[in-house]
Amino acid sequence: MFTVMNEDGEVNMVEEPSSGYIYTYADYLKWQFEERLELFRGKVFKLAAPTTKHQVVAMKLHLRIGNFLEKHPCFVFVAPFDVRLPVKNRKKDNEITTVVQPDLGIVCDASKIDERGCCGAPDLVIEILSPGNSQKEVQLKFEIYEEAGVNEYWIINPVEENIVVFILNQDGQFGGGKMYAGKTISPHFIPELKIEIRDIFKS
Repeated sequence: MFTVMNEDGEVNMVEEPSSGYIYTYADYLKWQFEERLELFRGKVFKLAAPTTKHQVVAMKLHLRIGNFLEKHPCFVFVAPFDVRLPVKNRKKDNEITTVVQPDLGIVCDASKIDERGCCGAPDLVIEILSPGNSQKEVQLKFEIYEEAGVNEYWIINPVEENIVVFILNQDGQFGGGKMYAGKTISPHFIPELKIEIRDIFKS
């Protein structure tokens, strides 16, 4: 169970993912979380606490990407930042059942950005693994980002100091992941943005 406070100051208990109830973004907006949560297809998932190394990697990536994008039409966002992933064109608050907070995201379509975050698939999603991430959570996010049409997905392992990159193919599926370690990496759609992998893992 998760404890949340609604807009009237009432404390409610929210069921864990085993519950049969499907929560929506409309429910999510009413809560004042005591914990950081995400919605995966209407189920509530608690976000793992990030490690220091996780935060160092996120900060370095944000600085490197943000500085580059100052002269580029795309935007980079860092968690906590809500990304609503509607199914097809079901974009009303009570129709959206997936709300995630990727560690970083690049969005090149400004029409997807509003005061509440991003509505629609970012062009690039970056997730940095923490020890608390379960295999189920990692697999679910992979499926959710693929289904939503995220063009590029990076999974960063700060312990093993590598990055696995997935690119959405013409069939709407992520192809086999390609691992990068100890070399330069660039987003597929912004090849001129070059990131030295060794640098982002330095303390």
